[in-house]
Amino acid sequence: MAKPRKSFLLRVDPRVHDALKRWADAEFRSLNGQVEYLLRQVLVEKGRLNDAEIEAEPPRPGRPPAE
Repeated sequence: MAKPRKSFLLRVDPRVHDALKRWADAEFRSLNGQVEYLLRQVLVEKGRLNDAEIEAEPPRPGRPPAE
């Protein structure tokens, strides 16, 4: 069973929001999913979150990548 998600309000500059939305659309993610993906990536990179502490990223919708 998946762990429950926590929500919080995030205020960002409209230009940042628009850039994130375009990026999310290009990668077929929701805006929320893109922000979470980026936060996880930086937390692991900076040693603030261990890979073992997070669940694997859920599979993305659509056609699987070519092998």
